[in-house]
Amino acid sequence: MSFVDPALGNYSNRAVEDIGFVAAFLTTAAFVPQLVRVIRLRTAHDISLPTFLMFSLGVFLWLVYGILTGSKPIIASNTVTLALSVSILVLKLRFDRDALRELKLWKRKP
Repeated sequence: MSFVDPALGNYSNRAVEDIGFVAAFLTTAAFVPQLVRVIRLRTAHDISLPTFLMFSLGVFLWLVYGILTGSKPIIASNTVTLALSVSILVLKLRFDRDALRELKLWKRKP
């Protein structure tokens, strides 16, 4: 069973892969301004540590998926995105002394 309309199957694999690369570039490049901001301001107080931890784990799993399926756009974008998100995580821990407390508060039951 396919979720794709058969009429859409007329596109070449190259065209579909090009769309994937453009999408990968745009979504990956979206993290560059955040990283630059953290470096310039030397603060990551506004960044949620639990969110970025979950996001980074998700990106890592997408990278594994890309490797296992041989999808070049997924491999390329998630390799770069993982590097950017881990860089932001490292800077969060470096610049925000209370970052680990966020995890403790997140685990605490009301």
